[in-house]
Amino acid sequence: MMHSELLVFNDRGIYCPRADVYIDPWKRVRKALVTHGHSDHARYGHASYLCTDLAKPVIQFRLGKRMKIESVSYCEPVIINGVRFSFHPAGHIIGSAQIRVEYKGEVWVASGDYKIQDDGISTAFEPVRCDTFITESTFGLPVYHWKSQSEVFEEIHEWWRGNQSLGILSIICCYSLGKSQRLVHNLDQSIGPVYDYGSIKKTNDVIRAQGVGLKSTYVLPEQFPAGEKQKGLVVATSAILNSEWLKKQGPFAVASASGWMMSRSRNRNRAVKGFVLSDHADWVGLNQAVQHCGAERVYVTHGFSEPFSRWLKEKGLDARVLETEYGDLGEAELSVDSSTGKAEHR
Repeated sequence: MMHSELLVFNDRGIYCPRADVYIDPWKRVRKALVTHGHSDHARYGHASYLCTDLAKPVIQFRLGKRMKIESVSYCEPVIINGVRFSFHPAGHIIGSAQIRVEYKGEVWVASGDYKIQDDGISTAFEPVRCDTFITESTFGLPVYHWKSQSEVFEEIHEWWRGNQSLGILSIICCYSLGKSQRLVHNLDQSIGPVYDYGSIKKTNDVIRAQGVGLKSTYVLPEQFPAGEKQKGLVVATSAILNSEWLKKQGPFAVASASGWMMSRSRNRNRAVKGFVLSDHADWVGLNQAVQHCGAERVYVTHGFSEPFSRWLKEKGLDARVLETEYGDLGEAELSVDSSTGKAEHR
């Protein structure tokens, strides 16, 4: 079919000229439609925002009460100057969405970030039929193939039990929005108490307050009672490893949960246990999403965009690389300096 330029790409982001709105813009605009709350997609300073009801509380918390943020339910249509917009589950994090754009029978979908695997806490990904699909490709290489979620959590539980037997505290470092909620919700709390720390605790409090059934966690004590420290598991950002609190606790074991843990070149630090747990689609998932949406034209953005685009072209699709300013937040690599013990996500 002949494609119009219902969406165009400029130095501010993905733009719909007919409706005069942007999707996940990276520079300040009048009206931003936002797929989810990660800071490379929900940036500060737009005049107004539109997102899903589930995403709004965290986005408001992260951007501040002064930001004008409106929200809609999944699949609820919004008409702007004749263009029909709707938000559909992306499965990436709580409230994340693909944005469907329709005008005069032509349909585009901007997927934002997504994963096919159901994590049990985010609304599961739903394919949306379209003519043109804008897809991420964070893990757009065949080497990236995720285990089932149950397998990964069994690995985490085995590591946790092992640390308990050694009498040391378990700490899993991850991003505060997305991965941390997935961990808290799926950890087996019959093994021991689960604690959240810092920005993760604040984010979890916001999410629970909006009515999402996220499991309860414990407040970290200033000092654990005798015999209690080794039972627990702390879900935290890497900031905990440089904290005064941790210096008082004695021995501990550190892990990182990220899709990048599959790559030996990215997981070089043996001081950190790596669990391959990603909130992005793997190679199979990316291909499934493209196949199920039925698009003839695919724009491929951030990550391994060049090789994934070439692969789609070989499959007979009109695939093109789209340069954006989106990053891989939530999939940062944890690095620990073995000489100082200091840590950071990269």
